[in-house]
Amino acid sequence: MNTPAELRYTRSDEWVRIEGDTATIGITDYAQSELGDIVFLELPEPGRYLQVDETFGVIESVKAASDLYAPLEGEVLEVNSALQSALETINQDPYGKGWMIKMRLSDPSQAASLMSADEYRAYRNL
Repeated sequence: MNTPAELRYTRSDEWVRIEGDTATIGITDYAQSELGDIVFLELPEPGRYLQVDETFGVIESVKAASDLYAPLEGEVLEVNSALQSALETINQDPYGKGWMIKMRLSDPSQAASLMSADEYRAYRNL
C-alpha cells in the first residue's frame, strides 16, 4: 500500500497535503483499494465552508458508498471537476491526479492532529 511520508492522514482514510494555508485532500490508496471501482462521486461547491469532520461529499463504488469527511476547517477553494468524467483516476492515482478538493485553512496548526504516514500505516496494519 502506498502511503507517502509527506502527507497527513485521517482515521476515515482521507489524505492531506499542506502547502502554506492551503490543503489538498483526497482518499488514500488503502481506501480506494477497499472500495474497488469508483462509480459515483459528489463533491462540494467552491466557496463552501467546512468544519472538521463535516461531510464534504460522497463516494460510491461497485462495493459500497462512503461519506467523505473534512480533515480540517476552512473554505473550499477548488474541486477536481476532471474526476467526474474520469472516476477511475481515483483508483489509478489517488495521491496525484485523483485529488478531490483544495481548501484554504482557517487554522493550519490543526494539521498537527492528523496522523503521520507511519501512524496511519500502524492504524490500518499496513
